[in-house]
Amino acid sequence: MLGTIIGLLVVGLIAGFIARAIVPGRQAMSVPQTILLGIVGSFIGGFLGYLIFHKDSQDGFVQPSSWIGSIVGAVIALLIYMRLQSRSRV
Repeated sequence: MLGTIIGLLVVGLIAGFIARAIVPGRQAMSVPQTILLGIVGSFIGGFLGYLIFHKDSQDGFVQPSSWIGSIVGAVIALLIYMRLQSRSRV
């Protein structure tokens, strides 16, 4: 249980950091927000992977496909977050 939580935090941090590096522009986010971004991205990536390939990946989180899905999902979540932030400022 503790290993799963630590793994989720590590995946969230790495996926969130890579997503922030990929998306252009400045994102004023703290480390906990970056971790949350990566965790949300993991769920989005897993959901999209299930919709596209019609099967669930239960083999663990140390797979290239799950990392790529987490990063893609985090990029999508970050773009949505930035869009919502820009609308609230206007």
